[in-house]
Amino acid sequence: MQQFALGEEQMWGKPPLAVPHRLTDAEIADKYGRKAERIVTESNREQLPNFVAALKRTGYMNCRPNYQRRPRWDATRQSRLIESFIMNIPVPPLFVYETDFATYEVMDGQQRVSAVQAFYNNELVLADLERWPELNGRTYARLPARIRAALDRRSISYTVVLTESAASDEEAMLLKQLVFERLNTGGVLLGKQEVRNCLYQGPFNDLLLELARLPPFRAAWDLEEWSPEHGDPPPQSLVENRFWAQMEDAEVVLRFFALRHAARYQRGMQGFLDLYMARSRSFSGEDLALLRSVFARTVTLGARIYGDRLFRPWNAGRGLWEQHPHKAFGDAVLVGLADRLDDAEVLVGRQARVVEATRAMFEVNEPGTFTGRGNTKADVETRIKLFTSMLDEVLAE
Repeated sequence: MQQFALGEEQMWGKPPLAVPHRLTDAEIADKYGRKAERIVTESNREQLPNFVAALKRTGYMNCRPNYQRRPRWDATRQSRLIESFIMNIPVPPLFVYETDFATYEVMDGQQRVSAVQAFYNNELVLADLERWPELNGRTYARLPARIRAALDRRSISYTVVLTESAASDEEAMLLKQLVFERLNTGGVLLGKQEVRNCLYQGPFNDLLLELARLPPFRAAWDLEEWSPEHGDPPPQSLVENRFWAQMEDAEVVLRFFALRHAARYQRGMQGFLDLYMARSRSFSGEDLALLRSVFARTVTLGARIYGDRLFRPWNAGRGLWEQHPHKAFGDAVLVGLADRLDDAEVLVGRQARVVEATRAMFEVNEPGTFTGRGNTKADVETRIKLFTSMLDEVLAE
């Protein structure tokens, strides 16, 4: 049976999210008059050398907060930003949040800040420039003096969401969520899990990132092993991997924890994941330790049974296992196995039978049962029930 942390059992005792009632025109006018739902901002502009120097001041601006996005920009894209500054092409402003008076964190524009810092620190070597190919291979220190002087005159602008915008920590989180859902960086929209990673930073979010680095999990999703604790930038293969770059690996881990509570499913898949993340902020250290253990044991069990077929559906029409894993099927596998952890060694002993029974399960059910786009409560519960029932049949033999 499922092992739930105490915090998980208590999280569902909270009242359901209130549905706002329809306002009259008079109430709408009153709401606007009270300055509700309006953000307080100011705009700043600094020349690039001054901006880079300011970033070195302790506590001035956190350019890589805990909710940072995963690296997206390669040297080519960073170089073309510098080329834009050289040519005086307008660059979109940064969007920062004032965490305390005159203390900021970058909410949108991290990649631009990183590129400017890297170039002024002579860490970025210009590459693949389109209009100034003569500068390819140059660092900031090696730019012609006139070009360097022109670049130093360029400015970077940023919009600040002031602390006055939020009266509480909860309101501040909601503001951050709004910003990350509405803004984009360099034309690359934030993924759903990136937004959660921004908004719900804390021990549980850290746990998701930690568990997504477990070797059997990464192998199942064809992700190269890497950990930020190594202190090195991620391999280019990861940077270019959309699944990893948009934190979908962390979302898969979150789906596991949330869908163990499928009976509480509401607001659609993304809304349910948001709800679980919001309520996870109250988890204790003991809660997190139990969750860490349950996930690690479950994904290890899955790898022992399925090997390189973990999370890969059987394609009955083509008579073969799919080459790539699938989230919806992965949900059923993880939740089903977690529900039968007490029988782990029996299932491993009957590994061949489990694999064959999994194949047969796909043969007798509709093709889209496990891989379709259906994410209603009934769809989710059906997938989990079918997989768990298959395990029970193998255990009963």
